[in-house]
Amino acid sequence: MNLEDREKDTKKNNKKSPKVLLTVLFFVLAAIFITNMARNALRAKTRQEVSYDTFYTMVKEGEVTKAVVGQTEIEIYTKLSSSKYSPVVTYYTLKMEDPNRTAFLLENGVESLQKKKDSNSVLLQLLLDSFPFIIIIGFYIFLMRRMSGGAGGIMGVGKSNAKMYMQKSTGVTFADVAGCDEAKESLVEIVDFLHNPGKYREIGAKLPKGALLVGPPGTGKTLLAKAVAGEAGVPFFSLTGSDFVEMFVGVGASRVRDLFKQAEQNAPCIVFIDEIDAIGKSRESKFSAGGNDEREQTLNQLLSEMDGFDPARGIMVLGATNRPEILDPALLRAGRFDRRIVVEKPDLKGRMAILGVHSKNVKLDESVNFEEIGLATSGAVGADLANMVNEAAITAVKHGRAAVSQKDLFEAVEVVLVGKEKKDRILSQEERKIVSYHEVGHALIAAIEKDAEPVQKITIVPRTMGALGYVMQVPEEEKYLNTKKELESMIVTALGGRAAEELVFDTVTTGAANDIEKATEIARNMVTRFGMSEEFGLMALASQQDMYLSGRTVLNCGDETAAEIDKVVKRLLEEGYAKAKDILKDNMKALHEISAYLIEKETITGKEFMDIFKKTTEGEEPENNEEEKL
Repeated sequence: MNLEDREKDTKKNNKKSPKVLLTVLFFVLAAIFITNMARNALRAKTRQEVSYDTFYTMVKEGEVTKAVVGQTEIEIYTKLSSSKYSPVVTYYTLKMEDPNRTAFLLENGVESLQKKKDSNSVLLQLLLDSFPFIIIIGFYIFLMRRMSGGAGGIMGVGKSNAKMYMQKSTGVTFADVAGCDEAKESLVEIVDFLHNPGKYREIGAKLPKGALLVGPPGTGKTLLAKAVAGEAGVPFFSLTGSDFVEMFVGVGASRVRDLFKQAEQNAPCIVFIDEIDAIGKSRESKFSAGGNDEREQTLNQLLSEMDGFDPARGIMVLGATNRPEILDPALLRAGRFDRRIVVEKPDLKGRMAILGVHSKNVKLDESVNFEEIGLATSGAVGADLANMVNEAAITAVKHGRAAVSQKDLFEAVEVVLVGKEKKDRILSQEERKIVSYHEVGHALIAAIEKDAEPVQKITIVPRTMGALGYVMQVPEEEKYLNTKKELESMIVTALGGRAAEELVFDTVTTGAANDIEKATEIARNMVTRFGMSEEFGLMALASQQDMYLSGRTVLNCGDETAAEIDKVVKRLLEEGYAKAKDILKDNMKALHEISAYLIEKETITGKEFMDIFKKTTEGEEPENNEEEKL
């Protein structure tokens, strides 16, 4: 610690010492006051007042041994052997003007004493009597100061709740963040500006006032913000949008003022507001339920503060949200949040890098292949992958292994995506048979359709997330676009389970509910968003909302058009279902044999599935074989 830091600590301690002394004094006086009250209460129970005549009678009867004459009263002490008066109770009477009292007491053998006046006890009694008034006046002054805003508003509710991490104390650097190289590249410039502001000022460049991190939940937005602070080595203020929200009017705006006041005192620094949509929601009526003046005051104060501070001082505001479409346009304009940094779900390369980061402290054996895991986890975010690595390590320990294997990682993928095996749920033989044919129906169509993803695993073991069985398909490579044929193949594959049920059992079950929902969503997107129907062509009939959360679509058409859309979607589903039934009819032998094997084993790999499938199709001539010979 250098001299300057020691001087700062000394000043802080000097500021704190009067407060400590006042606090100690307050508690001492409070203890004395409480003790005095307890003593007076006890005395009230053990002291009894008698009249002056009764006092004379007690003296004549010989019950009194000693009388102490004070300023206003006479304390009377009785004999312990007294049967008429209680030896436990001390008696007293009011002092009367009686010149013969001393002689009368001496005649009856009573010791008479004069009580001395104690000035200290009088002062103490005066102080104790005035103590309640001192507390009331002090509390009133304290309350007035709080209400005036000098200490963050009444009871401190207007004070910012931001957690401040000093240099390097975030414990996170860019080395701990993977799978979002483009986002890191944008933030590296901010870190460089905080490190070397001079070279930017020479050319006339200014530090962006704010950067908004946008992306789905779990992609690492908060982690990126902490990494920026860790790399820059500056104070890092972290809080969420809900920290500004309070039931008292004006508290949110007060907390915003207090936050930026602290930031200016600690500049250069980084202010990070997570879930900024809690206070930055658009002021348009369609984004608010009847309006909220308190929230709008908080937003207005935030806009004012971001306009007011000097960027040359090095205050950087980072925000994070997964709902950018509802933010107020005034918050997103240049000069406030100058940059929008998109943190998307990682691609294959990114997922492999994330797995490497989260497994650097985990023991792995030679069978581990992150590329295979990356292909099997398409659509997973960083938080999911971190959870998978941890689940794999737990599974390895549970099975007594010293290192995590590829099998442990694949099992962890299933646990995160579809839940743990539900071993206590025992299906009847009929249900096992139905589930087996259902899942093999999916797998067979996926194997036959060249545009479908290869099968990795088939199981009929129930899972905790509600699945009675499932087929794991792993793509051979990362894909960002889907052709019309691939989407049609997805519909056929999704409906393959229902088709198998109808062909084998001549009935259908509720097990295809999720498959039908998935197939309907694909068909509806083909018609309304992708322009893949002959009836509507390239017309955009729906728009996507909450793209980083629910991803739901909203129709932008009239009722008649919506009814026509339903007809086209129904046609696509019927065509896909008919095709699924045709494919399974041509491969009934494989369907029966693979289903029987699956019922016996409960879980089979993609390799076992393909081996049986090839054996059942060996020796069969292709449909156009005779034509080829001719």
